Amino acid sequence: MILDTLQNSMKYASVNPRFAKAFEYLMNNDLAALPVGKVELEGADLVVNVVEITGKTASEARMETHNKFIDIQVPVGKAERMGWKAAEKLNEITEAYSETKDITFFADKATCFIDVQPFEFAIFFPEDGHQPGISSGTYKKIIVKVRV
Repeated sequence: MILDTLQNSMKYASVNPRFAKAFEYLMNNDLAALPVGKVELEGADLVVNVVEITGKTASEARMETHNKFIDIQVPVGKAERMGWKAAEKLNEITEAYSETKDITFFADKATCFIDVQPFEFAIFFPEDGHQPGISSGTYKKIIVKVRV
């Protein structure tokens, strides 16, 4: 897991071959003005999802993992708390892995939490269980899906 500000994002461009293009998009667009929807930057291998979500409590937010994609999550409208737990320590599967959605859900709860401010980002790799969406109200969020 990585947490940082968008201003520092290019420091992470070498972590994955698609990160540079993802961060260029995030830095060169007015994220607050982007319409809800999906933008394919490299077909299905690099996709920007602009969503409006309704925040949940920590007990309502579900732990998840992905096998094929890395998430770069950027709250835009307000700060968001996100939980983390090592994927290898997740035990309580509530929804088995979906190949089409690349997601597994767990009843396990986070062992630590981070508060991600607007225009900061959190990167979650396949080895990172993450519990996003802990906040109140409705707000915009960018989720970039990067194929491993």
